Amino acid sequence: MNRAIIVACALAAAGSASAHAFLEGALPRVGSTVPTPPAEVQLTFTQGIEPDFSRLQVQDSSGASVAAGTAHAATGDATKFAVPVRKLAPGKYTVIWHVTSVDTHKTQGKFSFTVGK
Repeated sequence: MNRAIIVACALAAAGSASAHAFLEGALPRVGSTVPTPPAEVQLTFTQGIEPDFSRLQVQDSSGASVAAGTAHAATGDATKFAVPVRKLAPGKYTVIWHVTSVDTHKTQGKFSFTVGK
């Protein structure tokens, strides 16, 4: 096989692997303990997402939803996806997300944070 073809195939594979919306950051941060409850949970992804084809849930330790509204993209920034939450009591919360990026690739994940007493 021609060396140029091998290099081109390797570059194409690397480019397609980066074409996904991976979690880049979160507020509250992944695994953090916050002293005061947040008004919303906001996720930042490595590329824009399609909010109509994405989900963001926040659950308490019993698995009940604590959302106070629907998940939405931040105005003017398609990489940010947030959901408002009710006033959270002290305890551990789980964030579960399933997103579709603007190039239609799907990713998902979950993490937890704790509201301190």
